[in-house]
Amino acid sequence: MELLQLLVGGIAQGCVYGLIALGFVLIYKATEMVNFAQGDLMMLGSFVALTLIGTIGMNYWLGLLVAALAMAAFGYLLDAAVLRRIIGQPQFAVVILTISIGFLFRSFAGFVWGHETQNFPETPFTNRIINAGGVILSLEHLSIICGTIILACLLYLFFNYTRLGNAMQASSQNQLAAYYMGIPVKHINSLIWALSAVVATIAGVLFAPVSLVDPGNGFYGIKAFAAAVIGGFGSLLGTVLGGLIIGVSETLAARYLPPGFKEIVAYLIMLGVLVLRPHGLFSTMQRKKV
Repeated sequence: MELLQLLVGGIAQGCVYGLIALGFVLIYKATEMVNFAQGDLMMLGSFVALTLIGTIGMNYWLGLLVAALAMAAFGYLLDAAVLRRIIGQPQFAVVILTISIGFLFRSFAGFVWGHETQNFPETPFTNRIINAGGVILSLEHLSIICGTIILACLLYLFFNYTRLGNAMQASSQNQLAAYYMGIPVKHINSLIWALSAVVATIAGVLFAPVSLVDPGNGFYGIKAFAAAVIGGFGSLLGTVLGGLIIGVSETLAARYLPPGFKEIVAYLIMLGVLVLRPHGLFSTMQRKKV
């Protein structure tokens, strides 16, 4: 029974890592840019939702929707005004810029909302449990798992059955060819940043009742990056699975291994994957057609 409860908690934690990592992969596939501020977009989204739901008093679902739309606009403008300017520059410059942006986001959040950890307002899942044959399951954890499944299915349908999703895939495969076919590549790239901000916001709001809201939550992006590496940057599904591997491993390490192992287990797994399968466990090698 204890093991099953640990697994549910680990899967819920891993779903959050997987959702953040999806943003890494979406942006990388489109622009070959690694956004180390992805975790901080999640943190900002959770603070925006906290303001809308806790301070203004919006309904939970409406507040989640408005926060996601606000962060989508922010992600679009961030790419259009800042990140688009450095496309074509060395990867080192891109990495330093996104890391710097992450620090700016954390400082901004601390200035506006304070550096203290804050409780997220009550949600439809707060303090509710399910007794499944003697196993006590938290609805907060189950909501994270269900939300991840629903969002992953919606992304699959979007990328495979909509014109905009097909345009995004075409742009990620070959931007020059997409441009010659009449696809507005710059606009599409900005929309991908908007989409990644939406995914990060949903992850932040789902996880906020469990983790609380704190400017330091942006550092979850480091674990999410490890999830993307483990799953493979070329695979959206593999990225989520990489997050699940880390989440379950951390939970089991915290329970059964000596203190301290929980904090390093993600990086140990990432190191092992990089040595044995550098492209990730679930990636498939694809060559861009020119």
